[in-house]
Amino acid sequence: MQLPNSNLQNFLRQILTLMAIIAAFIINVVSNIYPLNGMNIGTISNTIFQDVLIVPANYAFIIWGLIYVGLFSLGIYQVLPNQKEDQDLQNTAYFLVIASVCQSIWVYFFLARYFDLSVVAMLGILISLMMIYYRLGIGKKAVNRSKKLCLHYPISIYLSWISVATIVNIACTLHFYKWTGWGINSQLWTVIMLIIATIICGIIVIKCEDIPYSSVTVWALIAIAVKHWDKALIRNSALILAMMIFSLITFVTMKPRN
Repeated sequence: MQLPNSNLQNFLRQILTLMAIIAAFIINVVSNIYPLNGMNIGTISNTIFQDVLIVPANYAFIIWGLIYVGLFSLGIYQVLPNQKEDQDLQNTAYFLVIASVCQSIWVYFFLARYFDLSVVAMLGILISLMMIYYRLGIGKKAVNRSKKLCLHYPISIYLSWISVATIVNIACTLHFYKWTGWGINSQLWTVIMLIIATIICGIIVIKCEDIPYSSVTVWALIAIAVKHWDKALIRNSALILAMMIFSLITFVTMKPRN
């Protein structure tokens, strides 16, 4: 029996989305076990970019476990038969496919040390996730609990980490090509970038009341403080900014609802 055209398109979209998530995960795992040029992403970060002051402590990257748990939950959720007609999934699925493909491309570029191209791939992930976030209306549109847990939260967490990762990726690339920072002290540049990340996070907390997004940013700021604990300006700035976001989260969650 042939599927109606719309049903076939929905089925293909569901399968493609799930396969893209799985493929990105496999590429990430394989790249760490059998890294290109003998250095995985963590090794490159700790050697070539050991002097980049916005790189967080190694433990921070365990968040990828949470990100992929969320993405697998999303992949399984969206492939369920009763979700094939969901308008939110129809409007965002291909952007998630693009983000997953860009994630895989980023891994290759970074390991191959094409750091300038890795920034382009990272921007592809970022823009795709921003489009998903906007189209889902996260924090602005009421949804049921299952959709919040399996769709909104995974995208919020993924987007937040990629927002921070984009800043780190750009900083690493500028360092690799020996950008002098227009003579501005590297610690001061780092604080400026942390402030920018905090402002973006603050806007999202205020406008969308997105706790998962902001929590990831706090996680990253604390990890940066831990990594550079011996540098008082960076440590203190990161911790103060993390406390500011945490205070904003507390205010948003405790304020009376209409």
